[in-house]
Amino acid sequence: MNWMMLIIAGLFEVGFATCLGKARETIGNEVYWWYSGFFICLTVSMLLLIKATQTLPIGTAYAVWTGIGAVGTVLIGIFVFKEPVSFWRIFFIITLIGSIIGLKSLSH
Repeated sequence: MNWMMLIIAGLFEVGFATCLGKARETIGNEVYWWYSGFFICLTVSMLLLIKATQTLPIGTAYAVWTGIGAVGTVLIGIFVFKEPVSFWRIFFIITLIGSIIGLKSLSH
């Protein structure tokens, strides 16, 4: 269950990064909706991370949380914000995913 909370926390990290990107693109009052989404996602992400680290090793949990956030944010950047794609960018994303899987499989 704690791994599930950690994965969801990582997805909410992607959510708050996405909200920041969308807020940068908007004008007027719409920006406040994106900043509200940012704070909600940030709060949920942190609360779930805190809960997960009560039973998971802090180093592993933090690395997995940031890894999920990094991979998800890069993918959102590519697909939503049309950021450039290169061989090396994809290579290092795959390397990061492999590292996350390795950390999970080695933790107790």
